[in-house]
Amino acid sequence: MLHSHSLAPRAVIRPHPLRAPMNFCSDCGQPVTRRVPPDDNRLRDVCAHCGTIHYQNPKMVIGSIPVWDLTGDPRVLLCRRAIEPRHGYWTLPAGFMENEETTAEAAQRETMEEAGARIELQELFSLLNVPHVHQVHLFYRARLLDLDFEAGTESLEVKLFAEHEIPWDDIAFPTVSHTLKLFFTDLAAHREGGGFGFHTMDIRKRMRE
Repeated sequence: MLHSHSLAPRAVIRPHPLRAPMNFCSDCGQPVTRRVPPDDNRLRDVCAHCGTIHYQNPKMVIGSIPVWDLTGDPRVLLCRRAIEPRHGYWTLPAGFMENEETTAEAAQRETMEEAGARIELQELFSLLNVPHVHQVHLFYRARLLDLDFEAGTESLEVKLFAEHEIPWDDIAFPTVSHTLKLFFTDLAAHREGGGFGFHTMDIRKRMRE
């Protein structure tokens, strides 16, 4: 039997992952220009007044693969997104890493915020580079500690899926789809005496709308 919990969505505003060009210096408030600084090789936002160079770096997206398996029939917890991008599509619980936290802490926090789920975090499972959106996605394997989960403000519902029940055509992001396929492949190998690996991948193709 599938377990599903839903919660009415609440409007949540998050900045678009591709930041708009900077107009003013965050240090002194003066206008900035786009140019290549000395001894650099890329365009940067540079303040002509105070000389500050504003670097832009990739964002870290951290999440988990929460699994419930007490009967030998493992199921993965997915969230149906209540926000854009990809509103209404299914994803693993994940989000942007915050300052002053580790990747493990970020995975646990995002799982609680998006799915209300308590987990025991296991090994890092996948690292996926998404250079065209300036992001790196990391997913940890995790064990659900109980079935007391519920949709957070960024989820329409959360639900446990066996492998054959995964809504593959409605997965929100390629990083999630690849991670799930790699997980179930390793799970099959694990049942035959193998183990779970660590997987890396570069995703350069833009996702379908």
